[in-house]
Amino acid sequence: HCSALFNQASVTPIVFLHGLSYTKEIWERIGILGILKKKAIPFLALDMPYGMKNQCHPKTHNAEKNVAFTSSAFQSIFGSQVPFLVGASIGGNIALKYAANFPVKGLLLIAPGRALEPDLSKNYSKFKSPTAIIWGSEDNIVPGENMRTLSDKLPHAKLIVYEGAAHSAYKDQPRRFESDLLETYLKADLP
Repeated sequence: HCSALFNQASVTPIVFLHGLSYTKEIWERIGILGILKKKAIPFLALDMPYGMKNQCHPKTHNAEKNVAFTSSAFQSIFGSQVPFLVGASIGGNIALKYAANFPVKGLLLIAPGRALEPDLSKNYSKFKSPTAIIWGSEDNIVPGENMRTLSDKLPHAKLIVYEGAAHSAYKDQPRRFESDLLETYLKADLP
């Protein structure tokens, strides 16, 4: 069992998948959830079973189990709607694996981990939704070269570099992240 923050509304829901050393609270802390509530945009910010600092039980690093958990949690709140996914670091890896198995309206990935795994990469040509990849120029965990390769492999992707930001670029530049999220989301939410 894991806890979640969510807001229901009638448009495409955004699902937030945090990084390894964060919890769902990071999205609240940078102010993005409050902005989405004001704009009547539905969201689901999950504590993920892979997270080190949350109360999820049982914990697991198994990617398939994390994808299944995300899908199940999303369906329990939003039924058969199709989500827009935001994933940071390992959350980005889970978002990519989710998108390889389930329909998504769009993706916003922040320095997704292990994004070039061969099993995952072979699916990228089938990705149809708008994707933005955010990478901080001071990221010492995920190489920029990997992010450039990823944006080349995904058909509708653009790479956005946050100068001076670290691995958690959204946390270093939250207002820019808010703007990039809303821009990518609006592209994805068009019928």
